[in-house]
Amino acid sequence: MSILQKIADIEAEMARTQKNKATSGHLGLLKAKLAKLRRELIEPKGGGGAAGEGFDVAKTGDARIGFVGFPSVGKSTLLSNLAGVYSEVAAYEFTTLTTVPGVIRYKGAKIQLLDLPGIIEGAKDGKGRGKQVIAVARTCGLIFIVLDVLKPLQHKRLIEKELEGFGIRLNKEPPNIQFKKKDKGGLNLTSLVTQSELDHDLVKTILNEYKIHNADITLRVDATAEDLIDVIEGNRVYIPCIYLLNKIDQISIEELDIIYKVPHCVPISAHHKWNFDDLLEKMWDYLKLVRIYTKPKGQLPDYSSPVVLREGRSSVEDFCNKLHRSIIKEFKIALVWGSSVKHCPQRVGKEHILADEDVVQIIKRV
Repeated sequence: MSILQKIADIEAEMARTQKNKATSGHLGLLKAKLAKLRRELIEPKGGGGAAGEGFDVAKTGDARIGFVGFPSVGKSTLLSNLAGVYSEVAAYEFTTLTTVPGVIRYKGAKIQLLDLPGIIEGAKDGKGRGKQVIAVARTCGLIFIVLDVLKPLQHKRLIEKELEGFGIRLNKEPPNIQFKKKDKGGLNLTSLVTQSELDHDLVKTILNEYKIHNADITLRVDATAEDLIDVIEGNRVYIPCIYLLNKIDQISIEELDIIYKVPHCVPISAHHKWNFDDLLEKMWDYLKLVRIYTKPKGQLPDYSSPVVLREGRSSVEDFCNKLHRSIIKEFKIALVWGSSVKHCPQRVGKEHILADEDVVQIIKRV
């Protein structure tokens, strides 16, 4: 039996099974089996096959954004109008067959935009070229899901299901679960908050499916079976996502007001270039980039080309490594002007966390 058939059988059995306390162990086991089969689909056993032509795009710039959507929702038009890149545009489905890269400069940062070929239903199961498309989507720092405003919900659910099947979690934080395998001692489960779904038996059932019999698990949140499976699998990526509702020129003002209240959504018209300012501002918020300006000794700061870091990786050491790997070896202190220090300039060490638009001068050891 093929992997796809096994997946279909398990999904059918899950749909048939009633959700209650008595069946939670059985459902947990099925979810674990499903996760393992999907992993085999993403990473086949044996050597990797040849890379898909046109999908291995070199990473450039400070951040990477992938445009994901069904065929003919306006991804190529949007990329053309945002970045001035020509991606073949036509009114029929599946015009874009390979990944088309473009670059925009926004607030001093260089951001790579990728127009990924149209996703079709069943991409996670290897249909079409969806498998390679989603593999590229996993490398992005932000995903734009482009939806047709006239049929947004059905497309939104289908695309989310495809991405979830590939281990991409949208607008979610990694579950606060500590998981550590050990050689002996059995299962030690600690819950720091009351659990509504997971108990000792269900956790043991899921771990048995992975042939893990000795482990320390600490649950710091009210976790689900899916959260635990995500932590055990360890290959999940958590990516922020913005839903772009395109073709707003075809709806009324009243409908537009309702759309504006939906979280993580930006209504736009790619063809008429409407609401691009709002889109770029939201893109900047979700990317969480930190711009740092350099200041050579005795000179004014260089505001034209900032060094761009990611939030959470914006220490003085990260800044030095972004400039050149050898700088940190000769590092003595840094002088910082900006919102991350109490007075300007302030002498700081390499562990100091920098804030957006700080000015930094590195002083080397003599």
